[in-house]
Formats: sequence, C-alpha cells, structure tokens
Amino acid sequence: MRINDEAPNFTAQSTAGDINFHDWCKDSWTLFFSHPKDFTPVCATEISTLSASESEFTKRNCKLIGLSVDSLDSHFDWLNDMKQTYGANIQFPIIADENLYVSKLYNMLPADTVTEGQRSAADNATVRTVYIISPDLKIKMMMAYPMTTGRDVEELLRVVDSIQLTAGHKVATPVNWRSGQDVIIAASVSDDEAKKLFPEGWKSVNAYTRVVGQPK
Repeated sequence: MRINDEAPNFTAQSTAGDINFHDWCKDSWTLFFSHPKDFTPVCATEISTLSASESEFTKRNCKLIGLSVDSLDSHFDWLNDMKQTYGANIQFPIIADENLYVSKLYNMLPADTVTEGQRSAADNATVRTVYIISPDLKIKMMMAYPMTTGRDVEELLRVVDSIQLTAGHKVATPVNWRSGQDVIIAASVSDDEAKKLFPEGWKSVNAYTRVVGQPK
C-alpha cells in the first residue's frame, strides 16, 4: 500500500461488535493501529495512553481503532487488566485478528507468515503499524514501529493536525511543527497564486522556502 491508496475494506469482530471497516471509518478521520499480541507491556501502555487522549482525537474528528492478533475473549480480559493496572476505561474498538487476515491485508506481516498454531509476540513482530485514514477512506500516513519502541501519542496528534491543515490549505509543515506555528507555502504554488492566497505576504528564507503564519 502507498499514500493515497484506498484503505482496504474488511469485516471483523471487535470489542465493540462486528465492524465493516469502511462503514465505520467514513465521514471522519481514523487512526488505525495494531499490536502483536494481548498482554504485552509496551502495547498496554500505548492503548491506555491513547484512551486517556481520546478526547483530543475526538476534537479533530478522528476516531481510534486498534487491532491485536488474539481472540475476542482474550481482548476483553486484556481490557479488564488495563483498567485494573492503569485505570483505563477503553471505549474504542479493538479488532480480533486471530487468523492474521487483516494484518496480511494491510501488509503488517510478511506474506509467508505462519497463521496456524501457538504464536508469541515475537512471531508477530511486524504488527506494530499505524495508519491515518481520511474521511474519503484514503491512507494519508503509515508508520511502523519495532517491538521495543512505544509510540508517541503527542506525535500522532501532531501528524493528524498537519495532515488536516495541509488537506485544506496549500501549505506544508516544517520540522518539529506544532499547531499554531508558522508553515511553508507549498512548492506547487506559484508566487502569483501565493499573492492571492496569502495577501499579507510571506517571508522568503531562500529561493524555494516561503514562510507564512498558519492559516485559520
């Protein structure tokens, strides 16, 4: 899969009931993230922290949905464990992908991964992926993490902010950008067009970098 491909559709069981992915995603932004196995320590910290930050994603019209390659019963046990350990009351769905169907559909696993028998988290090491999907069901960001590195929720929020901003305005966000900071006029915009879009002008850092305040 590549950026701007349509996110593949699927139907699966989840902790919030059966889900048709396209029906569930449409008309909002979606953060879709996966885990190698239930009851793994790094994943538990991520899911709990995402749950605590869910209101921030909601402000951005962005829904959360997770996946782990264990059974639905195991998922419910894990949710209870995270509630006891971290006080996390997780409301967003966690997909049960015990046969790795969705993991393979989204290229989270090598094509020759064995799906039968007992598996450890190490056997599913590549299921550590994040996708940001737009309301028109297009993949706008893909990121894969190693087993030993937890995700940065603030970074995921930052990327959602950037993608949403640049989807509506002809700008790009520079390194370490945060919402409210200056942005760069897209290279595809000519100076003549930029004068219409940004009548207050811009700062030219060099021949190809034009800096303006973040559009409202």
